[in-house]
Amino acid sequence: MVMFFFLVVALAVVVAAVTLAVVGGGEGSGPLPESAPQRLHDPLPPERPVTRADVDALRFPLAARGYRMADVDDALNRLAAELAERDARIADLESALAGAQAPASHAAPGVSVEKPAPQEDR
Repeated sequence: MVMFFFLVVALAVVVAAVTLAVVGGGEGSGPLPESAPQRLHDPLPPERPVTRADVDALRFPLAARGYRMADVDDALNRLAAELAERDARIADLESALAGAQAPASHAAPGVSVEKPAPQEDR
């Protein structure tokens, strides 16, 4: 019985020592020191449009619960803005092209274009 009591006390001391070591023994500002959050190392380039290679190289740092939402939101907002800008530019160019092709396919007003008459075989 004495041996059992000694083992229980020894186990309680070991558990208490490990708990104090992990928590920090009450010193400092908190149980564990705060680690600096990881930031996006290679963000999307602000000085030029985003390319396919930029998106392929984009890697978000992991946080405690996955990715940092702020980094992901910033990258998605940037991509959405650039895609909207490109879509608007494509629409402008397509309408300008359609406008340029329409007058070229119609003859100028007041000018008649005559087809040559078929020649008879003799």
